Amino acid sequence: MDRDKPLKKSETVEIRLPHATKSAFMARCRAEGRTASDAIRRFIDAELSQTSTTRRAPRLGWRPLLAAAVAGLALGAVAAPSLAQSSPPTRAA
Repeated sequence: MDRDKPLKKSETVEIRLPHATKSAFMARCRAEGRTASDAIRRFIDAELSQTSTTRRAPRLGWRPLLAAAVAGLALGAVAAPSLAQSSPPTRAA
């Protein structure tokens, strides 16, 4: 009999949003006839029901890769002349 009871909703999560974002979200929830809490609960449930294999990994764009390549080339250009210089032989005392 206890299995049929819905879980007690005793925990809260507090988030900070810009006022405009909150207002737009609340307006959409009202238009859809649901509470903000229900919308957020459904989002969380959907996120938790996804397996790690079905979740897409965040995709890096080409810009970070280009920036890393340019930084590597710049570092190589700075390091190459100092590596090419030979050091004078040292004499032991």
